[in-house]
Amino acid sequence: MFSKILIANRGEIACRVIKTARRMGIATVAVYSDADRDALHVEMADEAVHIGPAPAAESYLVIEKIVEACRRTGAEAVHPGYGFLSEREAFPRALEAAGLTFIGPNPAAIAAMGDKIESKKAAAAAGVSTVPGHLGVIESPEHAVEIATGIGFPVMIKASAGGGGKGMRIAHSAGEVAEGFARAKSEAASSFGDDRVFIEKFITDPRHIEIQVIGDKHGHVLYLGERECSIQRRNQKVIEEAPSPLLDEATRRKMGEQAVALAQAVGYDSAGTVEFVAGQDKSFYFLEMNTRLQVEHPVTEMITGLDLVELMIRSAAGEPLPLTQGQVRLDGWAVESRVYAEDPTRNFLPSIGRLTTYRPPAEGQIDGGAIVRNDTGVGEGGEISIFYDPMIAKLVTHAPTRLAAIDAQAGALDAFAIEGIRHNIPFLSALMAHERWRDGRLSTGFIAEEFPDGFHESEPEGEAAQRLAAVAAAIDHVLNERKRGISGQMRRPEAVRFERSRVVMLGHARHEIQVEDFGPGITVAFASGERLSATSSWVPGDPVWTGTVGPDVVAVQVRPILNGVHLAHAGAATTARVYTWREAELAAMMPEKVEAGAGKALLCPMPGLVKAIQVKAGQEVKAGEALAIVEAMKMENVLRAERDATISKVLAREGESLAVDAVILEFA
Repeated sequence: MFSKILIANRGEIACRVIKTARRMGIATVAVYSDADRDALHVEMADEAVHIGPAPAAESYLVIEKIVEACRRTGAEAVHPGYGFLSEREAFPRALEAAGLTFIGPNPAAIAAMGDKIESKKAAAAAGVSTVPGHLGVIESPEHAVEIATGIGFPVMIKASAGGGGKGMRIAHSAGEVAEGFARAKSEAASSFGDDRVFIEKFITDPRHIEIQVIGDKHGHVLYLGERECSIQRRNQKVIEEAPSPLLDEATRRKMGEQAVALAQAVGYDSAGTVEFVAGQDKSFYFLEMNTRLQVEHPVTEMITGLDLVELMIRSAAGEPLPLTQGQVRLDGWAVESRVYAEDPTRNFLPSIGRLTTYRPPAEGQIDGGAIVRNDTGVGEGGEISIFYDPMIAKLVTHAPTRLAAIDAQAGALDAFAIEGIRHNIPFLSALMAHERWRDGRLSTGFIAEEFPDGFHESEPEGEAAQRLAAVAAAIDHVLNERKRGISGQMRRPEAVRFERSRVVMLGHARHEIQVEDFGPGITVAFASGERLSATSSWVPGDPVWTGTVGPDVVAVQVRPILNGVHLAHAGAATTARVYTWREAELAAMMPEKVEAGAGKALLCPMPGLVKAIQVKAGQEVKAGEALAIVEAMKMENVLRAERDATISKVLAREGESLAVDAVILEFA
């Protein structure tokens, strides 16, 4: 076994590998760029080596710098994590030449399976059912349009070296093929240093199901069940679960055996994932093989009880797999949510900045027998950088049943407090309550179909509104009690009794209540006759109110605002202000401030790099016409005209870095 390994990655996956290595008694070496000097993975590792500037192409993607870091520290092996160099055949070959071990598959297997075009050829040769498409390299937009027309729309344009939704576009027409081809090639070159793309038929209403395989250097390969990853946005996975609610045991075995046969055909000897596109009728086609550890590997670990990182390390060290296929057991259900630094109310545009608050839910077993796990690479005070993927954490819950795992996930999301940047937790919370998701009626078009106009936080209604009104009253009660403890106040001799008749304003919704003490909490009586108790140990400054409302244990995110608090729970959010009756009368007379619009300017929707300005001053543009391209977190975003207009002034320049809401151009 190795005594020291280097992790050629960053963020949560670097921290994840360090945890397993530490448990195995293996020393660890982190590498970091200028942007990651104070990152969590650097702090966690036993040693850390600086490898260059912030752009990945000048640091994490430079093989020579990784090899040199191994030489300097005496590391014997390298774990690549996912992304970056994890699927580059040249990387393990360079390590081998330097006398180092790659903790991953052998270079020949990467060559056969890691390249999306070559993997389809290999799968076809092995008799595996594949999606119809053109496996050759496409050189021009015109060639792409010709191929797509021959296959039939819609088609998927994909980067050959791609992953993580980068370099991937769906096209429904010849025009979309031409633009998607250019964007996919550019993103592929930027993210992977390889601009080759291919085109295949896009299966309508598909599900994304993948099989986890693990192999050793003695010819043994196992499949460890499946993961369903159908909840995607822009071809990037958002929620994953294991097992899949679609599959039965016979289909699972068929997919697993096919995945193993494919892996054995290329001599696969580490952790890998064979991805399938599945029809609602349980038909399936080989999509691609990822020759690395997947982002969503924790859900497989939770239902199998296996540590995939440990199995990778042991396989790389020459040890045989410690179990047989017959010993693989799937226990319960696991759900994973990817917490991203992005604004779901602004079309999920990236958000960067400092995490002024970062309080994940407590890990371990919770009430009801569920287990919470949080894989992260950041801490409070850390910074989300423009240079890398916007993932903050992967929140995983495991329970005996699917619905129990979903309910545990919903509770954990409500208890996850993040401030300083925008994030997608409100969207994830809303998904957990979505009837179609809870029923398991999934497809990769789920988000586009269920949120056609994007995501907007809803105001609470019905029971949810009463619950938040009770929480608001409980918070107000604590604040009032605290104010009475301030020294130096002029008081009457008798005990002060607060007004019990209150008005809770949730946004514009009015709730008339009576508040009664009962010791550790309060009871709230509504005008409708409903009564709810609210008990919590919350103190002012806590970002999450955790306690009981009626019979239920709930977590509500709390952020102070002027004369009240902002509350978020179960995908709903509202401002809450608690008044006496007289205060409510006066508040109703206050005019509302209306923000001025910016309709005569194109604002940068996220911090990013201006890749292209596609118009000039004096030019007339039509609604939907491309105005500029802004790159952020490895994704290129095309900004389009919302209406017909004339450009009066262009203020931004290509190559310029802009802050959020910076003016790119103005309209006449």
